[in-house]
Amino acid sequence: MAKGNTQVGQDSYYRRLLQVTEAANAHLDLTQMLESLAGALESVVPVDGVGVVAVGADGMITPLSIHIVDTPRQPGETVAQTIERVFGFSVLEGESLPPPRPIAGTTTEHVRDTRAPLLCHDTSAPTTFTDMQSIVDVGTRSFVCVPLFVRDWFLGAVYFVRRKPPALNELDARNLAEVTPPVAAAVGNSLAFGEIMRLRDRLAQEVVILREAVDTQGMFEEIVGSSPPLREVLANVQMVAATDTTVLVLGETGTGKELIARAIHKRSSRATGPLITVNCAALPGTLIASELFGHERGAFTGALQRRLGRFEMAADGTIFLDEIGDLPADVQIALLRVLQERQFERVGGTQVIRTNARIVAATHRDLHAAVAAGTFRSDLFFRLNVFPIEMPPLRNRREDIPLLVEYFAQRHGQRAGRHYRSVDAASMRKLVAYRWPGNVRELENVIERAVILSTGDRLAIDEHALKGLRVPGGSASQGGGTSLRASMREAERELIEASLSASAGRVSGPAGAAHRLGLPPSTLERKIRFHQIDKYRFRRG
Repeated sequence: MAKGNTQVGQDSYYRRLLQVTEAANAHLDLTQMLESLAGALESVVPVDGVGVVAVGADGMITPLSIHIVDTPRQPGETVAQTIERVFGFSVLEGESLPPPRPIAGTTTEHVRDTRAPLLCHDTSAPTTFTDMQSIVDVGTRSFVCVPLFVRDWFLGAVYFVRRKPPALNELDARNLAEVTPPVAAAVGNSLAFGEIMRLRDRLAQEVVILREAVDTQGMFEEIVGSSPPLREVLANVQMVAATDTTVLVLGETGTGKELIARAIHKRSSRATGPLITVNCAALPGTLIASELFGHERGAFTGALQRRLGRFEMAADGTIFLDEIGDLPADVQIALLRVLQERQFERVGGTQVIRTNARIVAATHRDLHAAVAAGTFRSDLFFRLNVFPIEMPPLRNRREDIPLLVEYFAQRHGQRAGRHYRSVDAASMRKLVAYRWPGNVRELENVIERAVILSTGDRLAIDEHALKGLRVPGGSASQGGGTSLRASMREAERELIEASLSASAGRVSGPAGAAHRLGLPPSTLERKIRFHQIDKYRFRRG
């Protein structure tokens, strides 16, 4: 019979222990957790209040939460107001709990060092603990302080208090110590959750700040990026925009030459005037002169009325001559006259028309080679090449690719009614590694295709598109192709050149190319010699 009673007693105890565990883990919010815990303890060791303090790495004790049994918080009342109403003293203004205090000499320090609960039968008895007065101030007559450990991590302590007789005793202290491990785990979870929330909020704020910085510094109109080569270009744009100087924008197809022309126009004194764009490569040779300078009625078959040319339309503004390297020889002569004398005549006309339009030209061609070959006039080249700006290819500013991917994903995602929270990591690695012969325009096309094909909130590059994103050069199995080893050498050379360009030719140091590549400077110097790279040509200024 006694044995059965013992079994019933053990079952009852374990049920109560389970209730305490469930109560302790029912809430991530500490105040709610302590309220549930106090209710569950009613069947184990009834208490009048429960409080938790945490100890930081700086050795300061921070009260986290207090729950007083049968003292519900009134609507809209803070913990500080409850303490003042119930106990008759005020905490610091703006604080929800008493301020932090040093751990030295406190009951919390004692339970940390002994790793055992501390029982105080009577708080009115003399003591050397420095925090006893604050414990008495909340009406405590007796208490048990139990350390909160998660393995060897000391979180703080939990205080179980009684404000009236009977006083807590040794058995109560043992029982409370036995139910404390799940409380420690719950407090640890709550602290971790609070830290995660704090870091999340801080990260969200930093993201907002960074996005604002990107919007104001990294994006120059629609020019996205913050790499050193691009920053140098934008600095030149800022300098030349305030003048009326003719600008020649050079760079491969798809690098964003037209965006540079728009940025120059918008930052000039002509920003309120028109920006007129002419793609010289897109017009038949017989119509380019008419398109630029206009024509009179009857000037040629089909000219049924007089038409104004683009230079007239660009009065008080800017004319952007894209792909100027494709101009026919006769139009080159007429354009040279405009640059020299600021005047022209309509096709089929005799009236001299003056223009004040600023000229910004662009080409992907090597005009030096075109002049040497006799297909481009040297005097026109010198007139255009007053202030050249060379757009870096995308492979020389790979650090801008993630920003560009995010920008294009957001822009095309909005058009498609989609929002992407992240980009597939494997896809991003391939995008960064690719050589991008079509530069930014090619990247945008790939992202637009990915937006159409991606599902969910993660942007992934279509597998067929990824197969096309291989380093050009072929394989040894393709007739006339380049060997894998040669492709790897070429890729290594380009990566080294890109890093040297980004570091302005510097090899060592925190901003050097070796640091960017994760190589010892001596190793990089050896590779530079192997590839016969002239590192000094990347020096600027």
